[in-house]
Amino acid sequence: MSGLVVYPIKGCGGYSVASSAADLTGLRDDRMMMLVDSDGVFLSQRKVPEMAALRPSVVDSSLVIGGESFPAVLDGPRVPVVLHTWHGFGVDQGDAAAAYFSDALGKPVRLVRTPPDLRRETTGETTGLVGYADGNALLVLSLSSLDGLNERIAERGGEPVPMDRFRPNVIVSGWPEPHTEDRVRRAVIGDVELAYAKDCVRCAVPMVDQETGRKDGPEPIRSLATYRRDPDGGVTFGMKAQVVRTGKVAVGDKLDVLEWRS
Repeated sequence: MSGLVVYPIKGCGGYSVASSAADLTGLRDDRMMMLVDSDGVFLSQRKVPEMAALRPSVVDSSLVIGGESFPAVLDGPRVPVVLHTWHGFGVDQGDAAAAYFSDALGKPVRLVRTPPDLRRETTGETTGLVGYADGNALLVLSLSSLDGLNERIAERGGEPVPMDRFRPNVIVSGWPEPHTEDRVRRAVIGDVELAYAKDCVRCAVPMVDQETGRKDGPEPIRSLATYRRDPDGGVTFGMKAQVVRTGKVAVGDKLDVLEWRS
């Protein structure tokens, strides 16, 4: 395994870590917070691509960004929130954090955190728990899949896209064949066991430059549409997984596949 990435705030930039605890909801601190509008509806890069350029990290339980530090409010006033079709609650993270992100995005927003008693259940071949991620605990993607895609983009006269366009949590190296992750049903990394949930159907977010926060389409979706169409619509790239045994993972750990798709 060649990379681990944590995204503290849903839709905002992530940061690489050398190791991480993996809970039932995924990597520690991953998408445990999100930004919501005045109606409690989540913000994402689909409509607010500028979020990609905001790169928070978590240091000693505080959210750190742009020289500012906002201590985590683990429990307190709860506000109703909406994430796609899910209706739940979030712990408001205070006026200072709200002011920072409102100023950064040029619109009034609040920052919320998952309540400690949240049990948001997932769907898929393997079900489990998740924080504020779209649907599942982990997104697994291989370097060979990206290489194969970039070859196709180059054939069409386009520029290669970096891995961060797809916002994976676990980046796997060493597989010679693209999309090997699609065939994994159970695997162990470090002392963490994960299981396949579903293929990842991509939205418009991979067309956002994750460094600048600006739309930069039509690639990679245009090329993916030529060979990765999902029968139910959209295109797929990457595998969504659930953590079925918690523990710790680290860059350099071997990914041992326990069960392949039959």
